[in-house]
Amino acid sequence: MDFIREALNWFLHLDKQLDVIIRDYQYWTYAILFVIVFCETGLVVTPFLPGDSLLFMAGAMAVRDGSPLQVRWLIVSLVVAAVLGDTVNYWIGKLFGEALGKKFPRVVKKEYLERTHKFYEKYGGETIILCRFVPIVRTFAPFVAGVGEMSYRKFFTYNVIGGILWVVIFVVCGCWFGRLKFVQDHFGRVELGIIVISVLPMVVEYIRFRRESKQETKLAS
Repeated sequence: MDFIREALNWFLHLDKQLDVIIRDYQYWTYAILFVIVFCETGLVVTPFLPGDSLLFMAGAMAVRDGSPLQVRWLIVSLVVAAVLGDTVNYWIGKLFGEALGKKFPRVVKKEYLERTHKFYEKYGGETIILCRFVPIVRTFAPFVAGVGEMSYRKFFTYNVIGGILWVVIFVVCGCWFGRLKFVQDHFGRVELGIIVISVLPMVVEYIRFRRESKQETKLAS
């Protein structure tokens, strides 16, 4: 419970955490943000790391007076992190996916994989782009693409497009809204709103998935 409480506190005060990071590490903040985004997109075991809210807050911090961050370099570095993360995740899925699923079922959870498979069945290759905007599914989409033997050339195209759109949209929104006084005075509420909006598609898809599973069970019986 203490871990959950501390994690929730970290998420809800992301602006303060970034403030401290920027103040203490200055230009090294690029590297820290790079690692977080890379791990959130590239490692199946870290889907809990902040994604959408982190990009938004980074953009908002970049336009503050005296910030060492420049928006263009922030976007470039985070796009590279997002694309590289998905690429690594794809190859992990392609080379070790089935073995990891069997050996670590609690980490590589079956329901996450099934939910991501549903996205592929519905949207095809565009899933790589769409899943960029859905927490948790975002982390598993490239992994499942690798397991599912999607060609790397096709995956790479969607990966680059999705990575650019995801980073640019959230960072630019952060830059624009971060200038507003209401946002500056209520960063905590804004972060919570971003998290809720980001998670909402996943909740809707999960409810739909559960309903379809129950219907399939009834038909089978």
